[in-house]
Amino acid sequence: MTQPQPTVTPKLEDPKFGFNEYAERLNGRAAMIGFGLMVVIEYVTNQGVLSWLGLK
Repeated sequence: MTQPQPTVTPKLEDPKFGFNEYAERLNGRAAMIGFGLMVVIEYVTNQGVLSWLGLK
């Protein structure tokens, strides 16, 4: 015997917190912007990250 298939797919809302696709995409974009800015600042100041932190 076959089970009847549902005719309507429920509309579920995406979670607002936790590991979801939107949060991961936003985090990835922020990381790319931060990395790009770090490279630009290193090029302009001619100093590395360790120099910025006072560890070198």
